Amino acid sequence: MPRPIGARIDLAALRHNYLLARRRARAQEPGARAWAVVKANAYGHGLLRAAAVLGEVADGFALLDLDDAVTLREAGIRQPILLLEGFFEADDLAVCAAHRLSVVIHRIEQLQMLRRTALPVRLPIYLKFDSGMHRLGLNRQQLPAVRRELAELTAASLLGPVTLMTHFAEADAAGGASCIAWQLDRFARIIADWPEAADLPLSFANSAAILRYPQTAHAWVRPGIMLYGGSPFADQDAASLGLQPVMTLYSRILAVQEIEVGERVGYGGTFVAPRPTRVGVVACGYADGYPRHAPTGTPILVAGQRTRTLGRVSMDMLACDLTDLPAAAVDSPVVLWGAGLPADEVAAAAGTISYELFCALARRVPVVEV
Repeated sequence: MPRPIGARIDLAALRHNYLLARRRARAQEPGARAWAVVKANAYGHGLLRAAAVLGEVADGFALLDLDDAVTLREAGIRQPILLLEGFFEADDLAVCAAHRLSVVIHRIEQLQMLRRTALPVRLPIYLKFDSGMHRLGLNRQQLPAVRRELAELTAASLLGPVTLMTHFAEADAAGGASCIAWQLDRFARIIADWPEAADLPLSFANSAAILRYPQTAHAWVRPGIMLYGGSPFADQDAASLGLQPVMTLYSRILAVQEIEVGERVGYGGTFVAPRPTRVGVVACGYADGYPRHAPTGTPILVAGQRTRTLGRVSMDMLACDLTDLPAAAVDSPVVLWGAGLPADEVAAAAGTISYELFCALARRVPVVEV
């Protein structure tokens, strides 16, 4: 029989979370549309799986890889698809045109490639400006060159619809509106000398901004982690935001060990029993995607009851404390994160974020759709 571990993907929860994101945006901006961000294999949930359940409701899909965009088109997705890092060389543009993709422009050279390639169709473009994150984006000094390139593309009938875009660095912080105000101010100063920009649609809001700063919802929002039931905030859990968990990682108890005071558990013996302890051995380890650096005390559910991990996580197993769970035994069901145990809580205990947990799910873990 197969190893008793699996990941359950709740498709109804994914759909619920997307619709919640769009409702939040439209409450501020009637008619706002939402990109379903499905990069990184839909945050580990499965690209085609996510596209299939969202295909009837999503306004568009946003991702990174050109091959993934083509995969969606070949799977029958007809909504707009946005390449969040744009294209990387001129040869990519023919594929973008053939599959009617929208592209993010974050470098002058991309505009130049677009002009020189002279595509038979006009690609929708998102001009991404660096408002302070200093990752990708055009800056204020480049704006004159950007405007010249846009003018040349327009004169050659090569320019498609233009949307202005930026990305918030601190929308998930706990400092209030000041966390985004400085970037909004910088964005305004970047385009201050470009009168035509006032008529262009905007795309600012990521998950954190949709949930906490609805005033940033404009023509398009870009929900990511919230689609998968994760909270973008350290100080607010997903359930309180109305989000439902999509991925549940589950397993079973493989064995139970009875140890005495002073006995140690796992590699390196990092856990030393302070009392007689029942140790449950779970069929899940870092090769399955569970974080190796999760310390003793990371929450876990056994037979629906909360307990904690013990010692160092192994490649294929981890240990948990069954001392106060007398009914727990071999074959008792275990939830590592998901329904009943928020991934955000597990991630926080491990010093990471739920994004990493989801994306790290190993290919060897069987996936069951609900």
